Amino acid sequence: MKKLLIIAHAPSPNLQALQSAIVDGAQAPEIDNVEVKCSSPFDLTASEVLEADALILLTPENLGYMSGALKDFFDRCFYDLDGKTDALPYALAIRAGSDGTGTRRAVESIAQGLKWKAVQAPVIFRGQWREDFLADARELGMALAAALDIGIYS
Repeated sequence: MKKLLIIAHAPSPNLQALQSAIVDGAQAPEIDNVEVKCSSPFDLTASEVLEADALILLTPENLGYMSGALKDFFDRCFYDLDGKTDALPYALAIRAGSDGTGTRRAVESIAQGLKWKAVQAPVIFRGQWREDFLADARELGMALAAALDIGIYS
């Protein structure tokens, strides 16, 4: 059984809806061999990441940067993960009021330092809320879980 860990900071109803859509996609009925866990960055420890076969990170854009919760997670766990999670597949989702560029750059910089492997371009939900964001979020969860399920990321 593969393990997909979704690290989601979802303090608003829109982010909670994105989180739910990602989880729903990852738990699609066609996906058999993937255990999905979704946690707040505040609740995670490095050991949970060490057990994961892939990650999805969901963060709002806050003042052109990742959420403080996600930054806190990286601050607490970076050195415990460094050198132990090389090539860990991950995907990034950003809820951005403006463009998400600073948030993307910040997360990618840390992920690069950990030698994680981005397995798709970041999904950035830009501008005013749109209901079609949910389909894209579901697709993100399903795509990563399906890839784990069939052994693309081992």
